[in-house]
Amino acid sequence: MEKMEEKDNHVHATRKKGGLLTMPFIFANEVCEKLAVVGFNANMLSYLTTQMHMPLTQAANTVTNFGGTASLTPLLGAFMADAYAGRFWVITIASIIYTVGMISLTVSAVLPQLRPPPCEHNQVCQEADGGQLAILYISLLLGALGSGGIRPCVVAFGADQFDESDPKQNTKTWSYFNWYYFVMGASILVAVTVLVYIQDNIGWGWGLGIPTIAMFLSVVTFLIGYPLYRNLDPAGSPFTRLIQVLVAAYKKRKIHMVSDPRLLYENDELDAPISLGGKLLHTKHMKYFDKAAIVVEEDEVKSPNLWRLSTVHRVEELKSVIRMGPIWASGILLITAYSQQSTFSLSQAKTMNRHLTDSFEIPAASMSVFTTVPMLLTIAFYDRVFIPLARKVTGLDRGITFLHRMGIGFVISVLATFVAGFVEMKRKKAALEHGLLNQPHSIIPISVFWLVPQYSLHGIAEAFMSIGHLEFFYDQAPESMRSTAAALFWTAISAGNYLSTLLVSLVHKFSAGTNGSNWLPDNNLNKGKLENYYWLITLLQVANLIYYLWCAKIYTFKPIQVKGIDGAESQGKGVELANRVQ
Repeated sequence: MEKMEEKDNHVHATRKKGGLLTMPFIFANEVCEKLAVVGFNANMLSYLTTQMHMPLTQAANTVTNFGGTASLTPLLGAFMADAYAGRFWVITIASIIYTVGMISLTVSAVLPQLRPPPCEHNQVCQEADGGQLAILYISLLLGALGSGGIRPCVVAFGADQFDESDPKQNTKTWSYFNWYYFVMGASILVAVTVLVYIQDNIGWGWGLGIPTIAMFLSVVTFLIGYPLYRNLDPAGSPFTRLIQVLVAAYKKRKIHMVSDPRLLYENDELDAPISLGGKLLHTKHMKYFDKAAIVVEEDEVKSPNLWRLSTVHRVEELKSVIRMGPIWASGILLITAYSQQSTFSLSQAKTMNRHLTDSFEIPAASMSVFTTVPMLLTIAFYDRVFIPLARKVTGLDRGITFLHRMGIGFVISVLATFVAGFVEMKRKKAALEHGLLNQPHSIIPISVFWLVPQYSLHGIAEAFMSIGHLEFFYDQAPESMRSTAAALFWTAISAGNYLSTLLVSLVHKFSAGTNGSNWLPDNNLNKGKLENYYWLITLLQVANLIYYLWCAKIYTFKPIQVKGIDGAESQGKGVELANRVQ
């Protein structure tokens, strides 16, 4: 054991560091980030329409564009963490940037001159001017940049605290993803209830100020935990290595492939910094890239020019990333469906009876609690009940593969948007029966709880699909690209939000009638055909499910050779994180 620790010069601390003791410090950062993001996002549409006086479709697109950007910036944060700074410092700096953005947003909500003047119920509202919008967008941009460092690195940094070569900790690694998502969901629950209530009933100053203070305290807490963390050094730019393989393969494109893959170039010493958890083994797919590892006379084997000669491990890193692409793409449409909750489902809720009692009314933005609670219950049930039962049948430590888990989530998401269309028809029927079709600001006498089924189904779908997606990226990505892998999870969310923006814009444009009718009208949802939009997404999801099933069927798990604690090598092919050594 001591020899292994001396050899592993990419771990600052001994193996005794890390483990469950570090989780409160790491989760505190994630909780505060989610309080800030979700606490504003859940009610962002209301803020943009009631405080900044934006038209509905412009506000809906601003919400999804911000969500898309905040989910795209993790690529930048992940690159910095994997290549240069390491995860700890990226999380720290990003948290500070995020805090500055929250302070700016809070100030803009408090000072009247930074938003347009309020208007009466029947007045034509003055929209925000360029300067007011600039401050809003700068604040949102700082928040997006901060999220870009926190989101991909926190989840990977937490998983780093468990030593994969120790079978006892290995089980904790995959279980960690369930509880990471559970903690994240619990903070979302607080955000969509307590914070949204404060925003609606006390004011936006306190509603944004509280998560701002919490974010500041999380930075301090995270820094206090520094001596306990298991910090892995960055191993150089993963993107550079991928490009080197592409260049080397192109340069040797005319060379005939070797008859035996064992003749391909391997260099354990060169690959040691990027294969602490195990060396990738050769696969027979995508043979073109294998040419990058063919040794020719002019190649210097001891100190190779990596732009001409790559190791098998580095070639397999590229193959792993390419193989992940189709599965990554399949997750985009689920996010498109899910994102409707913060736009059109929210607009539906605002027109429905939300009273629990005569004196208490549920804030429209708090309806997402009916997504979060089912998600949390599903995660707990999955981890404590389903996995032990499934394990007896499949023999897998994690119960079922993450590909099966994702597939279940896709099916449930299809049901969610399918049901949503019928609920919208019922809402409009109630509006018609009570003569409220032309009164967009009036409350229709139909209970908001009719929206609960679609919200709940989205939450259950997320517990299956999103966590499975996250597990998939962390497990199947090359070891040295795990922050980048977590960023891929968020870029799928980004793409889903941008696709939602595109769909809304296209449907709004092409469904417009000569008489002013529209599936997605700007000012009166009662006269639209939102149900058709939901069913359009349902059809797209069915096609996506078929695509995913095909991708999952042909997917090849990365084969890896690992060293156990005793230093003995084991080989596995097509195995997952929790079952590497079998």
